[in-house]
Amino acid sequence: QVQLEESGGELVQAGGSLRLSCAASGRTSIGFAMAWFRQAPGKDREFVASISANGGSTYYADIVKGRFTIARGNARNTEVLQMSSPKRGDTADYYCAEGEWASSTEAGGYDSWGQGTQVTVSS
Repeated sequence: QVQLEESGGELVQAGGSLRLSCAASGRTSIGFAMAWFRQAPGKDREFVASISANGGSTYYADIVKGRFTIARGNARNTEVLQMSSPKRGDTADYYCAEGEWASSTEAGGYDSWGQGTQVTVSS
């Protein structure tokens, strides 16, 4: 069983930048798709971005396309989400997830989850 741990969430000004990281332990995440979801207070968890096992394919929610970038991290078993020009609407708890197919944009398509990291965007 893999354990996922997110980091990097903090208070950031709108228009700034923020980098979230997800580290996997317990076993390698190589060979698995990774994704980010987020959940704002009172709202359902929603898909943000995903990346295939070999990093060759990425998928983004329309609302973050062009602003956020998902990538495999330089360190083994890590992935990152680079948030550029965040908006107040991006305020949420961000969750890292691991699954079989990066093309899945539903939470049910991912088997392992981190505990989340909080991102607050101020105007």
